[in-house]
Amino acid sequence: MFGQKKIGMQALDSDMVVEFLRKTLPFNDLDDYTLLELSRHARIDFYPNGARILTQDESNVDYIYLIQKGGVKLYLQDKSGEISLKDFRGEGSVFGALDIIRGTRANMTVEAVEDTFCFLFPKKDFLKLLQIHPGFSQYYLKSFSNNYIQKSFDELRKEKLSPKTEGSLYLFTVKVNDVIRRKAEIITPAQNVQQAAQRMSEQGIGSLLIKDEYGKISGIITDKDIRSKVVARGLPYSTLVEEVMSSPVKKISAQRLCFDALLDMMSNRIHHLAVQDGDRIIGVITSHDILVLQGESPIYLFKEIMRQHRIERLYELSLKIPLVVRPLIEEGAKANNITRMITILNDLILSRLLTMLQEQLGPPPVDYCWLLMGSEGRKEQTFRTDQDNALVYRDPLDEQEKKAAESYFQKFGQEAINHLVKCGYPLCNGGNMASNPKWCQPVSVWKKYFSNWVNKPEPNEVLNSTIFFDFRPAYGNIALGLELKNYLKDLVQGKDMFLRYLAQDCFRTKPPLSFFKNFIVDRNGVHKNRLDLKARGLVPFWDFARVMALKHGIMETNTMERMEILDREGHMPHSLFVRAREAYEFQMQLRFVNQLKLMEAGETPHNYIDPAELTDLEKQTLKGAFSVINNLQNFLKETFKLNMA
Repeated sequence: MFGQKKIGMQALDSDMVVEFLRKTLPFNDLDDYTLLELSRHARIDFYPNGARILTQDESNVDYIYLIQKGGVKLYLQDKSGEISLKDFRGEGSVFGALDIIRGTRANMTVEAVEDTFCFLFPKKDFLKLLQIHPGFSQYYLKSFSNNYIQKSFDELRKEKLSPKTEGSLYLFTVKVNDVIRRKAEIITPAQNVQQAAQRMSEQGIGSLLIKDEYGKISGIITDKDIRSKVVARGLPYSTLVEEVMSSPVKKISAQRLCFDALLDMMSNRIHHLAVQDGDRIIGVITSHDILVLQGESPIYLFKEIMRQHRIERLYELSLKIPLVVRPLIEEGAKANNITRMITILNDLILSRLLTMLQEQLGPPPVDYCWLLMGSEGRKEQTFRTDQDNALVYRDPLDEQEKKAAESYFQKFGQEAINHLVKCGYPLCNGGNMASNPKWCQPVSVWKKYFSNWVNKPEPNEVLNSTIFFDFRPAYGNIALGLELKNYLKDLVQGKDMFLRYLAQDCFRTKPPLSFFKNFIVDRNGVHKNRLDLKARGLVPFWDFARVMALKHGIMETNTMERMEILDREGHMPHSLFVRAREAYEFQMQLRFVNQLKLMEAGETPHNYIDPAELTDLEKQTLKGAFSVINNLQNFLKETFKLNMA
């Protein structure tokens, strides 16, 4: 024993116990009668600093312990006597529950680390609660239970956002199969455009599928194809449909959600998708179908952006993106779906802007590719994320072409950045933009940058790696961007020293939790009593996914997709992946709701949150999310054999 109890268990005033339980998860989900019954058998016990409360593999656990004041540590001790610290718990935390559920002796040693008072609830009362209230067993068996995660998401939407939409947003509940109005209309490649137009007119539809001689769907022809590829070009109506059809046909499974269909259409910039059920094409879904289904859709904004021919018109349209995204948050879209939608719309704004700018300045002297980095590169943008971009162009063949390229891209980069600022995308404070001559270079220079950063991993080089190695090609000659990505993939293979430096850098951010699992917030300044959710909570997930992706040659840049590949290929434990996914999604959801709330109040969106404004469930869920950071960092320590002493 490390100490002795000063007093024995004492009977309690039931009202005092009930009042405490009402503020504590998961007891606060119970009705008052149940809480009163539970409190009548409760006792309180005192443990001085250093007292051992439970001993691993020895103590019978006859109570669950709810810490009323103070704190404890939980640890394992092996046969050699070596201690492995597992957790610290403070006020409102429970221990002993899992042992009772499993029917075992104490699986860890529990020791008071300061003078501690605990409410004790008898084993039989706790087991009875588990039988009557299934949520209890889920809560204790899974510290990050899906039910509680979902409930946290629900609270975020209900508590933080006042409803603005009427009716339901069906995108996340209706399957593609339920929207098909009729079977697909099919013609043969040998039929001509006039016959196709007559068939569409007779049936009142806007597209026809084309089936080849082998019975396979080989293409699609739409009313737009007839207008743009036949009438506009002055081709005869006798032109065969196979000469103007689009091929291959973009398809979607009948069991996918309409939201997935919407994203597919926007990503591919099309308005029709063939619906597939097994090996059969059973119909066609259109953007109009989704517009009718939803009422007002992101497709509307998508079409508005696509039809613009003046850059200045994009300024106003870009500000409408939050209005389109808000209903998605209200209706329960997960953060990954929201970022996908924002990414598609932001990419579309960028594409139209650069296309029109290039038309104004004339064709570039050499091929180029616009690169996106940071959150843009990871496809994780929120509302008004700072710009992080660069430009790579083909190596000039001679001095004349070199000067022409430098002059053109200097002007092109500067004007593009200025227009993006007017669209509402703030400048990067670190100057990581295509307007900076350092980041507007030919392929050979970029390869030298990458080689220096990887082969000489000094602090500045490691910092550059964390910014630039999340890049993705976004516009122009995409092959140039992919050439750089492949070069980077090959470059880092076997570079253990660089990867160790990058892994070591992942430890610069510690979870914003104190010794007793309280939130660590800013003590002064503009954001007093708030914590930076991005810098303290999300950055460790980005860092982890990046270094692990580089180590295993994964080309994907999105954090969740990186971790999904790591899990699928067996590069990280599945249980760690599940916890990391839930922790990351909850933080991103909280970030979205916080930023949207600020914007609707007329304030500039930021990443600081006030824990005092969270519900008890949200606080508990966020603490669980932060605790996953330690798990990720410990895994990196083992993977890269880091000596953290």
